[in-house]
Amino acid sequence: MTVTLADVAARAQVSPATVSRVLNGNYPVAASTRERVLEAVDELDYVLNGPASALAAATSDLVGILVHDIADPFFGIMAGAVQAEIGGPGGRAGGERLAIVCTTGGSPERELTYLTLLQRQRAAAVVLTGGASEAPDHAAAMNTKLSKLVAAGTRVVLCGRPPAPGTGAVALPFDNRGGARELTAHLLGLGHRRLGYLAGPPERTTTRERLEGHRDALTAHGVVEDPRWTVHGQFDRRSGYEGTLELLRADPSLTAVVAANDSVALGACAALRSSGRRIPEDVSVAGFDDLPFSVDAVPGLTTVRLPLAEAGGWAGRIAMGRGEEVDGGVGVVRGELVVRGSVGRPRPVGVSGVRSSPRP
Repeated sequence: MTVTLADVAARAQVSPATVSRVLNGNYPVAASTRERVLEAVDELDYVLNGPASALAAATSDLVGILVHDIADPFFGIMAGAVQAEIGGPGGRAGGERLAIVCTTGGSPERELTYLTLLQRQRAAAVVLTGGASEAPDHAAAMNTKLSKLVAAGTRVVLCGRPPAPGTGAVALPFDNRGGARELTAHLLGLGHRRLGYLAGPPERTTTRERLEGHRDALTAHGVVEDPRWTVHGQFDRRSGYEGTLELLRADPSLTAVVAANDSVALGACAALRSSGRRIPEDVSVAGFDDLPFSVDAVPGLTTVRLPLAEAGGWAGRIAMGRGEEVDGGVGVVRGELVVRGSVGRPRPVGVSGVRSSPRP
């Protein structure tokens, strides 16, 4: 049975006129109402009558690229590489494509909303970048949405994101766990045994994977982790600064701080300096991702280099169906340890230049 505008209105508990305003985008509608209408559209698989329904089995020249924050180099690099492969002026896909970059702000709800809008537009492809929320309800809703997109003819690629089994989406996940394991093992190999860890938001896959890799290395080297050595925050400099001060208050004897990403590591460096500690003479610092500023930090930041541009380009080519499919729909993207001046051997306790206590 054909779903009508009135059916959507009844499901969303609004008027048909409000549904029309939301779908056409020609009149301001409260955000909560808009979300409710789009959810009803999604649940009912509503397609506009007329030419749109006649083209229901077709796809447009639209490509959606979902990022958490386009101002973050981690996402900007991947989004730029995807767009370079999908066509348009200077593109290499052999035809014009309209790329839409959607910034979710890390909100699971906005992620689903953008996917619903792209489904309505019969997007030719959708590329989702970065980690995913592990909230069970959201994960189930995402799998349902991705399956619907693929079934409608949209190519879906998960770039730097875990696989979504059974949806038909191609996944190019980063080996976050392996990279984090290698990074922490390097610090342990230098003699560090008291390592603070600045983790990201607890509900994100990237957070879990990198923290698991860190703990794998601790276990392999027989180091028993103190619960005080791990602090969760956001993937930004401010969280690195505040988290490091929290670590130092909990255990001033830490000899190294491992950060969930490079932005967090920069905040950690600033906090250490403000508390009178030198890097790496008193405390070593390591990050993850190898963003462009990492090599110019003073000292240069030891980190795990992820091939962000290469991964984005690969995702863009797969999204355009250019013969780069992967076995089983999953192609793991591995990182590389990059050792710079921010990491050194721990200073023996009791010698001249011993680490000072944090300032009040």
